[in-house]
Amino acid sequence: MEILKQMGRENTMMDQKVLYPDLYDLSVGYLFGEIWSRPHLSIRERELITMAANIALARPHGTHSHYRSAKRIGITHEEIMELIIHVGHYAGWPAIAHAVVQYEEVLKEDAGKEKKGA
Repeated sequence: MEILKQMGRENTMMDQKVLYPDLYDLSVGYLFGEIWSRPHLSIRERELITMAANIALARPHGTHSHYRSAKRIGITHEEIMELIIHVGHYAGWPAIAHAVVQYEEVLKEDAGKEKKGA
């Protein structure tokens, strides 16, 4: 799917595809093939909305993978931090703390990859 390629997530949820292909097609295929492809919102806007929802709901896996996708499509560090602050005031300070921990993990992983590539 083109959207997954743009987000750098071609291999997203492959465990579902191996375990039960129908589940993968229904979840990933529908979500990224239909929902993310709808008109009126850009991929960038959808990513910001998705990160906000994951932060508010304290979903570690979703938050982690969407931070990485956000960076891939050009959402800046400053925008991600501002999103965390904004959502945290609606979802509560524990949501901010949780979101920052998840984001720090992504930053550390990325820094480790950059060191290996240097």
